[in-house]
Amino acid sequence: MLKRELGTGGPEVAALGVGAMSFSDFYGPVSVEEAHAVLDAALDAGVTHIDTSNVYGMGRSEETIGAYLKRYAGKGGMPFTIATKAAITRDAEGRRTFDNAPEHLEAELDQSLKRLGVEQVALFYVHRRDPRHEIEAVTETLAALRAKGKIAAFGFSEIAPTSLRRAAAVAPVAAVQSEYSLQTRLPELGLLQACEDLGTALVAFCPVGRGLLSDTPPTPERVAASGFMSGNPRFTGGNLDRNIAASAPLREMAADMGVATASLAIAWTLAKSPAIHAIPGTRSTAHFAELVAGAGMKLSPDIVAEIEQRLPVGWCHGARYSDVQSVGPEAYC
Repeated sequence: MLKRELGTGGPEVAALGVGAMSFSDFYGPVSVEEAHAVLDAALDAGVTHIDTSNVYGMGRSEETIGAYLKRYAGKGGMPFTIATKAAITRDAEGRRTFDNAPEHLEAELDQSLKRLGVEQVALFYVHRRDPRHEIEAVTETLAALRAKGKIAAFGFSEIAPTSLRRAAAVAPVAAVQSEYSLQTRLPELGLLQACEDLGTALVAFCPVGRGLLSDTPPTPERVAASGFMSGNPRFTGGNLDRNIAASAPLREMAADMGVATASLAIAWTLAKSPAIHAIPGTRSTAHFAELVAGAGMKLSPDIVAEIEQRLPVGWCHGARYSDVQSVGPEAYC
């Protein structure tokens, strides 16, 4: 299994992690038993980086992981390097908003630690930036949480490269989380370069394009069952059919190579930079095996070039997020 540091001086973990948003019902129903089976498969494969958040299932993802970790209580150590996030919340009217205030971040972190059943997480992200707080001040808040021993390192999710550089001028930023795949290549326009310059890990979520870059792309029924995808431009209004057709050349290439399409998508993502970690989510141990296989592939420059010829920049129909979904991530291009 390919291993990389989770930020300069951070823990060395498998470059493939587990995105635990799938341990809530975000993409469809999942049982605790199914989630735990994925965690069993992860440990068997040497995959120890688990990424979750306080808002995934309103704490359900963290509770599911915490229940799994009880197996290891008093048995000599934590089996996973756990990352979680906070800052997405609701106002008095129930509308989604963001809060980077020190008291909010620490209170939410304390609840996450309780749900997970741990005293410290390896990595704590600010899930979304709050424009009421300058990023330098937020970085100082995170550094204070690290000094208290509640987190080992910190990062930000969906920020601009300029914001990363401002934060890193205050204290080292271990990781930035951003969507990155053959389907979404925005980080190549400055964010990936900033991560490489600063020794920050770029933790790529949705590296299999929410299933489009697989042998079993989403069906209309699966899209309808997902609150997120049913409102996402890439899966609605005719774009699902267009994107399945547009991504077919990758499936054909994978078939010719005798590998799963998801494996090839993961291998491409990890081949783009030694700074990149990939955290796909899945509810299926069979699909997880394809992801692990991809992390074990080493692609030649010729293969990378052919992949990018088949799926060139801009091939995907529809915006990455709807207008509502795009509130929060920092736009920088």
